[in-house]
Amino acid sequence: MFRMLKHHLHPGFFLLFIWLCHLMEHQKVQAGNCWLQQGKNGRCQVLYMPGMSREECCRSGRLGTSWTEEDVPNSTLFRWMIFNGGAPNCIPCKETCDNVDCGPGKRCKMNRRSKPRCVCAPDCSNITWKGPVCGSDGKTYKDECALLKAKCKGHPDLDVQYQGKCKKTCRDVLCPGSSTCVVDQTNNAYCVTCNRICPELTSPEQYLCGNDGIMYASACHLRRATCLLGRSIGVAYEGKCIKAKSCEDIHCSIGKKCLWDARMSRGRCSLCDETCPVSRTDEAVCASDNTTYSSECAMKQAACSMGVLLEVKHSGSCNSITEDQEEDEEDEDSDYMAFVHNSSILDG
Repeated sequence: MFRMLKHHLHPGFFLLFIWLCHLMEHQKVQAGNCWLQQGKNGRCQVLYMPGMSREECCRSGRLGTSWTEEDVPNSTLFRWMIFNGGAPNCIPCKETCDNVDCGPGKRCKMNRRSKPRCVCAPDCSNITWKGPVCGSDGKTYKDECALLKAKCKGHPDLDVQYQGKCKKTCRDVLCPGSSTCVVDQTNNAYCVTCNRICPELTSPEQYLCGNDGIMYASACHLRRATCLLGRSIGVAYEGKCIKAKSCEDIHCSIGKKCLWDARMSRGRCSLCDETCPVSRTDEAVCASDNTTYSSECAMKQAACSMGVLLEVKHSGSCNSITEDQEEDEEDEDSDYMAFVHNSSILDG
């Protein structure tokens, strides 16, 4: 065909034809799509940039970046991503761990399918405490190295709260630095940094009625009181505290339901749409109505269905309480009432 064109066309036109063919071939090589990862199904997933050459796509050296040669319309790309689990004929930029930089706390490792992958491998050589630690997520980890691995796997804000297993009381908790131990509303001990300075001027929109029946000028003031008390106070409802005769007098925000505390003659707005997972045998709690529930979540569901406030007295069955635990609760109640009295004086 080229010989026939050469005889029938002017030499200049023939050279132009050859150049156009070369340009088309060059553009064909350049056309392609750059993807951020290759899925387990072998297809390219998460489109980064269409119309890129493989050289441009793979220039970053990022592990997981892949490329497809097909120059297809956006509708096809959309169909691949939504219905097909990604683009076919996926070509990964990296086939080995050579020159792969996974970043701090990670290293490159070939998986069972002979693909390079970045895995969490934190440096644990400088860790001196070898026992369990309590994480800022309220979970116990067998050691700090296990916590660092969990942090690397998708929990960047995870840190060590204190040494030892997570506890339900601040009695044996040694918080680091200037942080203070506080027991939250789910009866878990946390180490928090107390902010003792709050703005003096606040607006009525910031007022909060605490579960202790005291009005706080803002969330900052409530957190400060919580730190001083060492036990979560919690928010009953927004606005000033009112002398309610029943839950009908209290207006809760959307998504919350008023539960009545008969002992204190107060109402509290609570979330009531929680779905409980299957309970373990060690999750049973004894509630303030002296009933044993399979879990704290089950107790909350019962409270919502009855419209009354239930709180955890202690973990385990109501029949397993000891005299020491009863004494501890009485001590905590006396400390709590002393704090309420002092807070009332301070708040005027």
